Amino acid sequence: HVPEFVPKSTVGRVIADESIDRIISMIDLTDLSDGCSASDIEALCGRAERVGCAAVCVWPDFVALASGHLAGSSVRVATVANFPSGDERAFATGVMIERSLADGADEIDVVLAYRAWLAGDTDRAAAVLSRARELTTAGGAVLKVILETGELPTSQVEAAARFAIGCGADFVKTSTGKTPVSATTEAVAAMLDAVASSPRPVGIKASGGIATLSDAMAYLDLADSAWGRDGVTAERFRFGASRLLDDLEAHLDE
Repeated sequence: HVPEFVPKSTVGRVIADESIDRIISMIDLTDLSDGCSASDIEALCGRAERVGCAAVCVWPDFVALASGHLAGSSVRVATVANFPSGDERAFATGVMIERSLADGADEIDVVLAYRAWLAGDTDRAAAVLSRARELTTAGGAVLKVILETGELPTSQVEAAARFAIGCGADFVKTSTGKTPVSATTEAVAAMLDAVASSPRPVGIKASGGIATLSDAMAYLDLADSAWGRDGVTAERFRFGASRLLDDLEAHLDE
């Protein structure tokens, strides 16, 4: 209950700020740019720690640096494998994951071999994910499977998510951010349907092209509707973003 003497504009601002803080806590602050440097990653880690993001997501080259910088903080370190093409074989993907885990990665975002999967070569796609699951289980890490939904027919997104979940995904993720179409609300809605039929809890990561508060709220509203507000936390829902935090902080500064 809001006291009558509190202006409605103030109530609205408090609610908006709470939503922004909530979104920030779910961000995997990301730098997967081709030209990123050690100093860029140090700045990324410092910013993520300052505002309380869920994780940073960096190239495997920078996992050791990020892990050292964030030691003792609540910010997790995520990295990528079979990225961005999804075309690496299981052995090569496994080598990269092993190295990343040894360097301190907490989370692995691996690309589904979506071209093979679409062509009916489910064995190859499963081999990559099974190897990733084996290694992340042994290393106590979270496995996020990138479906690259913008490259899939809309009708196949739910099936791809079910496949990834069947192969052991802890999260299913929309996109690499390296294709013309990245996250869409339609894709996340289909992924929510797939997750709903899972016998175990599976999270969702919306990633690619999410740059504003209104963008993020569209996805958060979908998750809240499906799981209830209390069920949507960083343990179950993430945003993969490099620009989103800029817009959220601008709103907080208004």
